[in-house]
Amino acid sequence: MVDEEKENSLFEHSESLAIAFGLLKTKEPKVIRIVKNLRVCGDCHEVTKIISAEYRREIIVRDRVRFHKFVDGSCSCRDF
Repeated sequence: MVDEEKENSLFEHSESLAIAFGLLKTKEPKVIRIVKNLRVCGDCHEVTKIISAEYRREIIVRDRVRFHKFVDGSCSCRDF
């Protein structure tokens, strides 16, 4: 997969869309909660850490394996 194709495919990941919707529809300090039936990919994990730091929001993502609690640019799973 070419880098440009990979970059474009990241715009369609469900957790990215859910986080964008949560940021638009909720006010700070409301926690954004997302449940997935698949694992969170590494790129989305990194982006969610950045979003939690930039927007100063707590984001909780439940994937197939574990809970991820993103606060101030770090994740509770310690980048497992």
